[in-house]
Amino acid sequence: MNKPNLGAHVSTAGGLYKSIENATQIGAETIQIFGASPRAWNARVPMKDEVEKFKTVAKESAVKSVYLHASYLINLGTPEADLLTKSISNLTAHLMIAEQIGARGLIFHAGSSKGNNGGAINQAARAMTSVLETATGKAELVIENAAGGGEKIGSRPEEIGELIKLIGSHRVKSCFDTAHAFEAGLIEHYTKSEIEALLERLDKSIGLKNIVALHVNDSKTEFNSKHDRHENLGEGFIGLKGFEALAKFKELYDKAWLLEVPGFDNLGPDKKNMDILKSCFE
Repeated sequence: MNKPNLGAHVSTAGGLYKSIENATQIGAETIQIFGASPRAWNARVPMKDEVEKFKTVAKESAVKSVYLHASYLINLGTPEADLLTKSISNLTAHLMIAEQIGARGLIFHAGSSKGNNGGAINQAARAMTSVLETATGKAELVIENAAGGGEKIGSRPEEIGELIKLIGSHRVKSCFDTAHAFEAGLIEHYTKSEIEALLERLDKSIGLKNIVALHVNDSKTEFNSKHDRHENLGEGFIGLKGFEALAKFKELYDKAWLLEVPGFDNLGPDKKNMDILKSCFE
């Protein structure tokens, strides 16, 4: 492979198929979308004709893969029984939608322990197992690394690796966010040597083969800030040279590279950010 599939989170406003049109406009080869509202507990399942139109338009486009992003409300580490029940139900619904539309997986944040006395990882593993048992099929549950604030699960790759081992399913994968890793204190400079050390740690804990996607984001906040704030490529504390260095690592070329940046017009990932990302491989 000369380069990975490069893409972005794109809007589905106006219908699922609109995401493919939006991807085409910015030159994306892979996309991330919301299958249902990310800020509601009830996930509306798309109608059959919506799904069929999406699949038809996608097949005729240059988009090679689709990932969904789950609701922001989910917390599988919570000590609150009602919140855990709602989180499992909502995550299950989103994974079913991913399967229905032919997406490769559902990227999600595992949540926060919130004083769960060390039992959050085991509880999250049981919850994810329940989700996979209900939402059958091929679509994968993809755990994203966290920026580190608020007792978040997965700010350390070892926690994600532990979840993968506890669940023991080939449908459990991981997504690596460049900004979150920087903000969580995992890597201070995206230089050749520091990237090599980070990839060695990721391979040992998670397994590089289990990382299926990268969220390619610059950081609006400083190293080890624990604050999750994305910035356009080259405009943040990681800087363009960091992404140029990352682009040289061919062991990451089989992953989907997805932008989740604010956009230079503050309307989300745009063609300018896509062009900057593509230039890192030239």
